[in-house]
Amino acid sequence: MIGVAVGGWVTLQAQRRLLRRDDHTQWRDIRLAAYTSYLNAFREYVAYVQRPGAHMSVVPRPLPPHDPMPIFDESGSGYKERLEATKTVLRLVSGQPRVVRASNLMVRCARQMAADRAVHAVEALPSERFEQLWSAEREFVLAARGELGLPNDFEIGDRQPRGTDGEGDEFELSPLAVWIQYPE
Repeated sequence: MIGVAVGGWVTLQAQRRLLRRDDHTQWRDIRLAAYTSYLNAFREYVAYVQRPGAHMSVVPRPLPPHDPMPIFDESGSGYKERLEATKTVLRLVSGQPRVVRASNLMVRCARQMAADRAVHAVEALPSERFEQLWSAEREFVLAARGELGLPNDFEIGDRQPRGTDGEGDEFELSPLAVWIQYPE
């Protein structure tokens, strides 16, 4: 009787491990799909902003921090809506605050570029906007890779490797992200 009980317990533990592994794999796939969709929407938004024929205006946000908010015409509003919708999905499925913070930084940079584009021609956009935009995207990719359990200690562009982050909720900005948020 004891042998049957021990055998049943061992089988139950093995089934629990399989269920946890399947659950982890399923969430990883869900997150990967959400992050990929978000990156695609981000790239489409930026591509629209850079079109010579794109029309947008800018108004200050009525609440703090009163940053410039781009307003798109009919053809551009779809790109804005898709970016916002995929960002909401990302916030729903993300397991780490670092990923959400990195996506927030990307959206701020993209909105700033769109606000600049509302008052400048494409060829007159400040070059630092592009650098900030793509640096923010790199930060997001590294955060997402870390959450998905992929190595994130490799160099991207001129950025130095950082190593992996701990499991805590604390998020240390890389020097690149600090530069993006607080340019000199």
